[in-house]
Amino acid sequence: MTCPYCQSDTVEEALVCSACGRDIAIPVSLIAERDALLRKREMIRDELHKAEAKIAMLRSQTKFR
Repeated sequence: MTCPYCQSDTVEEALVCSACGRDIAIPVSLIAERDALLRKREMIRDELHKAEAKIAMLRSQTKFR
């Protein structure tokens, strides 16, 4: 694991960075929230790509009319 503050390599199970002494433990609830947000972001990206494709299709149809 890399310390988010000083970028030093630390032991994966470390609660405190051995180089800078900062707290690097991440609560399980924050990890779960991050994972949920990442999934939500991917869903929104997929919706955006579908909408962009539909807009492009509609624009190309109006050019041929």
